[in-house]
Amino acid sequence: MTTIENNMSSQNFLRRIIEEDINSGKLDKRLWSGIPGPSNLQKNIKKIDFASIRTRFPPEPNGYLHIGHAKSICINFGLAEQYNGSCHLRFDDTNPDKEDKEYVESIIEAVNWLGFKWINNSQNNLYFASDYFNYMYEFAEELIKNDYAYIDEQNEDEIKHNRGTLTNPGIESPWRNRPSEESLILFRRMKNQEYPNGSLVLRAKIDMKSPNVNMRDPIMYRIRHSSHHRTGSKWCIYPMYSWAHPVEDALEGITHSICTLEFEDQRSLYDWFLEKLKKIGIFSDPLPHQYEFARLNLSYVVTSKRKLLTLVKGGYVDGWDDPRLPTIFGLRRRGYTPRSIRLFCERISVSKSDSLIDYSILEQALRDDLDIAATRAIAILNPLKLIITNYPINYSEICHAPINHHDKNLGYRNFSFQRELWIDKYDFQEDPQKNYFRLFPGNLVRLKYGYIVRCTGCRKDSKGNIIEVHAEYLPDTKSGTDGSNRIKVKGNITWLSSTDAQSVTINLYEHLFTKPILDSDENNFIDYINPNSKKTITALLEPNTINRDIKTWQFERLGYFIMDKDSTDENIVINRIVTLKDSYIKN
Repeated sequence: MTTIENNMSSQNFLRRIIEEDINSGKLDKRLWSGIPGPSNLQKNIKKIDFASIRTRFPPEPNGYLHIGHAKSICINFGLAEQYNGSCHLRFDDTNPDKEDKEYVESIIEAVNWLGFKWINNSQNNLYFASDYFNYMYEFAEELIKNDYAYIDEQNEDEIKHNRGTLTNPGIESPWRNRPSEESLILFRRMKNQEYPNGSLVLRAKIDMKSPNVNMRDPIMYRIRHSSHHRTGSKWCIYPMYSWAHPVEDALEGITHSICTLEFEDQRSLYDWFLEKLKKIGIFSDPLPHQYEFARLNLSYVVTSKRKLLTLVKGGYVDGWDDPRLPTIFGLRRRGYTPRSIRLFCERISVSKSDSLIDYSILEQALRDDLDIAATRAIAILNPLKLIITNYPINYSEICHAPINHHDKNLGYRNFSFQRELWIDKYDFQEDPQKNYFRLFPGNLVRLKYGYIVRCTGCRKDSKGNIIEVHAEYLPDTKSGTDGSNRIKVKGNITWLSSTDAQSVTINLYEHLFTKPILDSDENNFIDYINPNSKKTITALLEPNTINRDIKTWQFERLGYFIMDKDSTDENIVINRIVTLKDSYIKN
């Protein structure tokens, strides 16, 4: 485990809670057979849990994971790693209308790519809520028998209306006090597919006057005649999340059920279900406990599944792995590394207070990761011809540059210096602005790894566009030779020889949106799409840069770039991951 994963922020309140639980000894005698199940199953095997704690990451397979999920993944798997525990990957597949095997496979791939595993002590902790449908149904029957649940015949609108408001109590259903035996018969008939969608629901019997609206007889089961991606048409009743969640956690022996703040108001319901199931004898102490943390709010992105789906289906982006999207696959295609995302999640810490995280923190985490390892190269994004007028015609010489200045053992790159070169058009100004230190008439500039040159002017076409810059080189100033530093210059620009440069396609990505905060704009977020979020150009690349064993580079003075997955030998496509620091770009 690296320092990044091991050094959790002192602001991580979850760490303090876990340490208190471990030190108190209340988790020491937990039983875990290796198979999820109620207390009687665990007691029959009588095997003490080898894991000091158990956490879980429970995504619903109804979409692709995004950077917000990455925070939850890093928290749950990271805490399990730090405290010699186990983290389960569990699919909360209780809604057949929105879930699909495609999403299951994508989530498994994403979590794996981030570097986390759910196999611990030879136990494969990959689970599905649908594995527990029989248990959930049996436990629901027990709640009915003990008068903790009942069948309601009100329709959806009536239930919603009678639930009340934050200031007005709810109204009890006319079927709330029906005999348990009658509710049990109706529940079994629901299971046997005797009723249409929406005709009956199973509700917990709690308190319709509770100030917590979630405790006002919440729905536990609804009828959905839909095919499930794993169970097919076996079931036509499906559990609600608020019922399934605590049952799943208890079956799996989860000690710390960590979720985002929007579930804070449901913690009372979570505890109510578990306490009633313990009273009946289905579960025993220690019961799982729910803890909440602030979700990730990142500037210039949307993480709403509905909005992401709109972007993809509406053709505003090029699929779920578009490099402008905050999906895990989009970040991976953009060039983000697992280590950079884990570093980012560590830096933003874990708290119970909502805040907006600037996207630059994510970008800096990537720079810090790539800087040490990325191969260096030179690229010219906006080519402009530079003629060294006093350099011999048809002559060239080799210049050298480190592959990576952090590790000189990697050696050097070689490329040729000639009379005709390419520079970036932004490295020349005929009438320079203040504090501009690059090429302009009369100014001295170093051609990086080559010679110092003095700009002598430029040539224009009939429309006044600059098509060539002219300069003279100073022969005794080649980098790496004696006396090369005898003349001091402020400007240092990159270049390529006109005969060696390789033509490639480069995608330059910017923020997808022009507005930093979008989640509050429910309907018009499309209006803030940045029309310049993707720009495709033909650029020039240092010779011998393209190597199938190397996928990521730092193009000097420009930023970090990666080979796109659709790149071919005939059509090299490279994506800009992130620019260098602004202060470096402007020098």
